[in-house]
Amino acid sequence: MSTSERRHRLLEVVRGRGFATLPELATEMRVSESTIRRDLGHLEHSGHARRTHGGVLYTGAAGNVPHFELHKSPDAEKKRSIACKAAELIDDGDTLLVDGGTTTYEVARRLAGRTLQVVTNSLPVANLLSTSAECDVVAVGGYVHAKTGVMVGPHAIRMLSDLNVQKAILSVAAISDGGFYNSNMLLVEVKRAVMKAADQVIVVADSTKFGHKSLTQLCDWSEVDYLVVDDGLSDAWRQQIADNGTTLHLAETDETS
Repeated sequence: MSTSERRHRLLEVVRGRGFATLPELATEMRVSESTIRRDLGHLEHSGHARRTHGGVLYTGAAGNVPHFELHKSPDAEKKRSIACKAAELIDDGDTLLVDGGTTTYEVARRLAGRTLQVVTNSLPVANLLSTSAECDVVAVGGYVHAKTGVMVGPHAIRMLSDLNVQKAILSVAAISDGGFYNSNMLLVEVKRAVMKAADQVIVVADSTKFGHKSLTQLCDWSEVDYLVVDDGLSDAWRQQIADNGTTLHLAETDETS
């Protein structure tokens, strides 16, 4: 078996189990633990896995959800950079709410293996983080929005109304002078409930989202505490964000670790 074939097989094993120890993988692959460590280093560098205490977590793409074809997106590098910067705003021990979306899923990948309590209405995020022993995951119930794997509807909103978290991480479809927007009214209702449950609201969005509006306004500028954007954002928008009183965090495009 060639190195590339072995690494492909190793990825399939880690994906299938969610979490695996080094001895288990060495036995499964019939190679030494040192070889497994080198192969896992390759998978970790590519973003498919993350080594943690005692083993490795799968942190690759989310199943067969159409919305999550991130690696085919022209903005994939921007989203990964934003995710790395957003993860820096989260402290070990935090209680947070992670919304659904490709960028928020990328953030969740960077949080895997950390000591956190995470509430999420995203099935892909819940599935990803539930394999981590260090992470306490609470999944919000409701109707599954098939395109994104996000739970929506009155049951999701009712559960969120009973919760309080320190930080919420949300994605949006568009950002304009008037605030933040999304193209799906059902998703907007749940996003608003997510925001009400949080002491601090963090929005993650790539620079292509700016200067546009979408179907429904989610909120105005005053309701967002932190905004994490890639460094492709124009100087004019950087100044406008400062004028609006929202704290901007810029992600360098090479921040992909």
